[in-house]
Amino acid sequence: MITINTIPILAFGAGEVIMGVIALFLIVAVIKTARIVPQREAFVIERLGKYSKTLGAGFHFLIPFVDKVAYKHSLKEIAMDVPPQNCITRDNITIEVDGVLYMQVLDPKKASYGIDNYFYASTQLAQTTLRSEIGKLELDRTFEERDAINSNLIEALDKASDPWGIKITRYEIANITPPQSVKEALEKQMRAERERRAQVAHSEGDRESRINIAEGYKQDAILRSEAEKSKQINEAEGKAQEIELLATATAGSIRQVSAAINEPGGSDAVSLRIAEQYVQEFGKLAKEGNTMILPANLADIGGTVAGLSKVLEGIKK
Repeated sequence: MITINTIPILAFGAGEVIMGVIALFLIVAVIKTARIVPQREAFVIERLGKYSKTLGAGFHFLIPFVDKVAYKHSLKEIAMDVPPQNCITRDNITIEVDGVLYMQVLDPKKASYGIDNYFYASTQLAQTTLRSEIGKLELDRTFEERDAINSNLIEALDKASDPWGIKITRYEIANITPPQSVKEALEKQMRAERERRAQVAHSEGDRESRINIAEGYKQDAILRSEAEKSKQINEAEGKAQEIELLATATAGSIRQVSAAINEPGGSDAVSLRIAEQYVQEFGKLAKEGNTMILPANLADIGGTVAGLSKVLEGIKK
């Protein structure tokens, strides 16, 4: 009885095991068959060890146990740190340079089979090319020619990396570190340059100040001379007007005297006036000096007046 009942039980257990195995096989087959490729990624498929195709973003089916995903690549731009390295410049100065390399996978097949590790290869190629470019420049120019160095590196790396299926988009030098002795020399040079610029600026300021002062003196002299000229012109015009007025007044007085002489009794009045003036002036002369010069005909005042009267008669005529 025990034997009869055991056989169906064992048979039922074996069937469940087989179903489980089949279910497991189906699950594995589905896992091996279905592939979901994320956006901006690419899967390289090998069929029986040989390249078959490249899967883009989306849902895909593979042949179980025949196809396999051999490589996975990101199609995004990748930034890689290039480790610091010692480079020798054209003037034999050793400097330490590091940078950042930017690349992007364009052909997943070439990136998978063209080279074993394109990350390592790109880094090594960037370092060797950088040493070559730095060796062409002197130390002072390495700080100024960063853009040119980056451009030359990108051109060289892009040509070398084309068989690898990758694109070198950018290279940026992060730091250029010279030796401590060179740093000290550069600092001294910078200090000397700053001092020279300060002295030049000071001398320029002093020169401008002297020029401004001289220009001020010049303008002051010009203004003074213009003022003196105007003053002299005004004084001359004043004197001319004064002389003109005096001449006009004198001429008027002479005309009046002449008119008075022509009137009846005018000549006698003039003779009397001349005699009075003569006596007065002679009296003043006696008061002002100790020495006197007397005319020969001092007693003949009438003769003197008569002579002057003849002069007036001539003027009258």
